[in-house]
Amino acid sequence: MVGRILFVGGDPAAGAVGTIGTRLPSVPYGMMRGVTARLMLLDTASLYFRAYFGVPDSVRAPDGTPVNAVRGLLDFIDRLVRDHRPDLLVACMDADWRPQWRVDLIPSYKAHRVAEERATGPDQEEVPDTLSPQVPVIEEVLDALGIARVGVAGYEADDVIGTFTARAGGPVDIVTGDRDLYQLVDDARGVRVLYPLKGVGTLQTTDEAWLREKYGVDGSGYADLALLRGDPSDGLPGVPGIGEKTAAKLLAEFGDLAGIMAAVDDPKAKLTPSQRKRLDEARPYVAVAPKVVRVAGDVPLPDVDTVLPKAPRDQAGLDALAARWGLGGSLNRLLVTLEA
Repeated sequence: MVGRILFVGGDPAAGAVGTIGTRLPSVPYGMMRGVTARLMLLDTASLYFRAYFGVPDSVRAPDGTPVNAVRGLLDFIDRLVRDHRPDLLVACMDADWRPQWRVDLIPSYKAHRVAEERATGPDQEEVPDTLSPQVPVIEEVLDALGIARVGVAGYEADDVIGTFTARAGGPVDIVTGDRDLYQLVDDARGVRVLYPLKGVGTLQTTDEAWLREKYGVDGSGYADLALLRGDPSDGLPGVPGIGEKTAAKLLAEFGDLAGIMAAVDDPKAKLTPSQRKRLDEARPYVAVAPKVVRVAGDVPLPDVDTVLPKAPRDQAGLDALAARWGLGGSLNRLLVTLEA
């Protein structure tokens, strides 16, 4: 079969949707493995935060409203498409930036970033006052362009990215400023992370060779390393006294988290007394942390058309948004790139 995947959605056992100009009948998902379309997944919030802080707030709509995050994100997408030419593109969203099921396991998870607790629905995240109003504009512009935008209730964008990646039939580029997603890197499947160093013009291409050189682990080992080391930015305590270098050495010696914890119970295992004591005392944390740290790969994704659009889905709506928000050159450049 020749062509591009329209989407990888729903239950992978139930089939996938493909296209050779039109929608194809559903086929068993395993049959899509020969398709080589390149999928690009955007950690959208990570990118619009970077755009917000990287583009001056003097970039404003005709009425004076800041649109620096909106225009900055459009510029990012334009550069990414020009430089990497994906066949499929999904803007992955945080429908819930701090899912309750993660908080139930580790109450400190992202607790320092809560601006307001809510009795129902996700807590309010601390977001700059002039960024929050731009997020709905970003969503409307992406929808009018026809760029797939996916968020799923009860899950973070990382989980959406993890599930798209798990179901992809070809190579995957994940664009994110969040190192947590290094855990998805898989050379055998062509999964890499493009990590912005400066805007998106300078990207660190993260593959397994880079991870081994930097951290001493491959993609599958990164989640265990992060779990042991901890991450203050996400409110993850880690195992006291087990830093990044020690965690890497333990993983090299014992293979994975399960191997390390088995070594704690083995008096012959090569652990120092302090390491054995700290790991033993951390058992309650180690028991629940994997589910928190590892991205979900089984999110109930909707069926969406992920093919990179050549023309806007809603030209009239896009024109109105461009005029209302003064999107100017940022939008025009992206449209030219999409048409190329």
